[in-house]
Amino acid sequence: NPNEEKYHQYMKEYCPVQNVKKARYPSCLLTGGLHDPRVQYWEPSKFAATLRHTQSNESGPVCVKMDMSAGHFSASDRYKYLKELAFD
Repeated sequence: NPNEEKYHQYMKEYCPVQNVKKARYPSCLLTGGLHDPRVQYWEPSKFAATLRHTQSNESGPVCVKMDMSAGHFSASDRYKYLKELAFD
């Protein structure tokens, strides 16, 4: 229950956005899906914005790819799946 302080702090410990520090980060590709029931579309976008704002000048680029038609398990159609696989 995040309303209890002990569990709230525990959840913050593994939250990627809360743990971004001024540092040199490698190049990142963050992906998400508009219809993902597990990870909402704004979460990779928020993480990318936090990385871009906080990272040092020597860090690699932070890119976001948002699939506007798929969810958590990506594409269900075979050809779209292969296209996604080739992109990754």
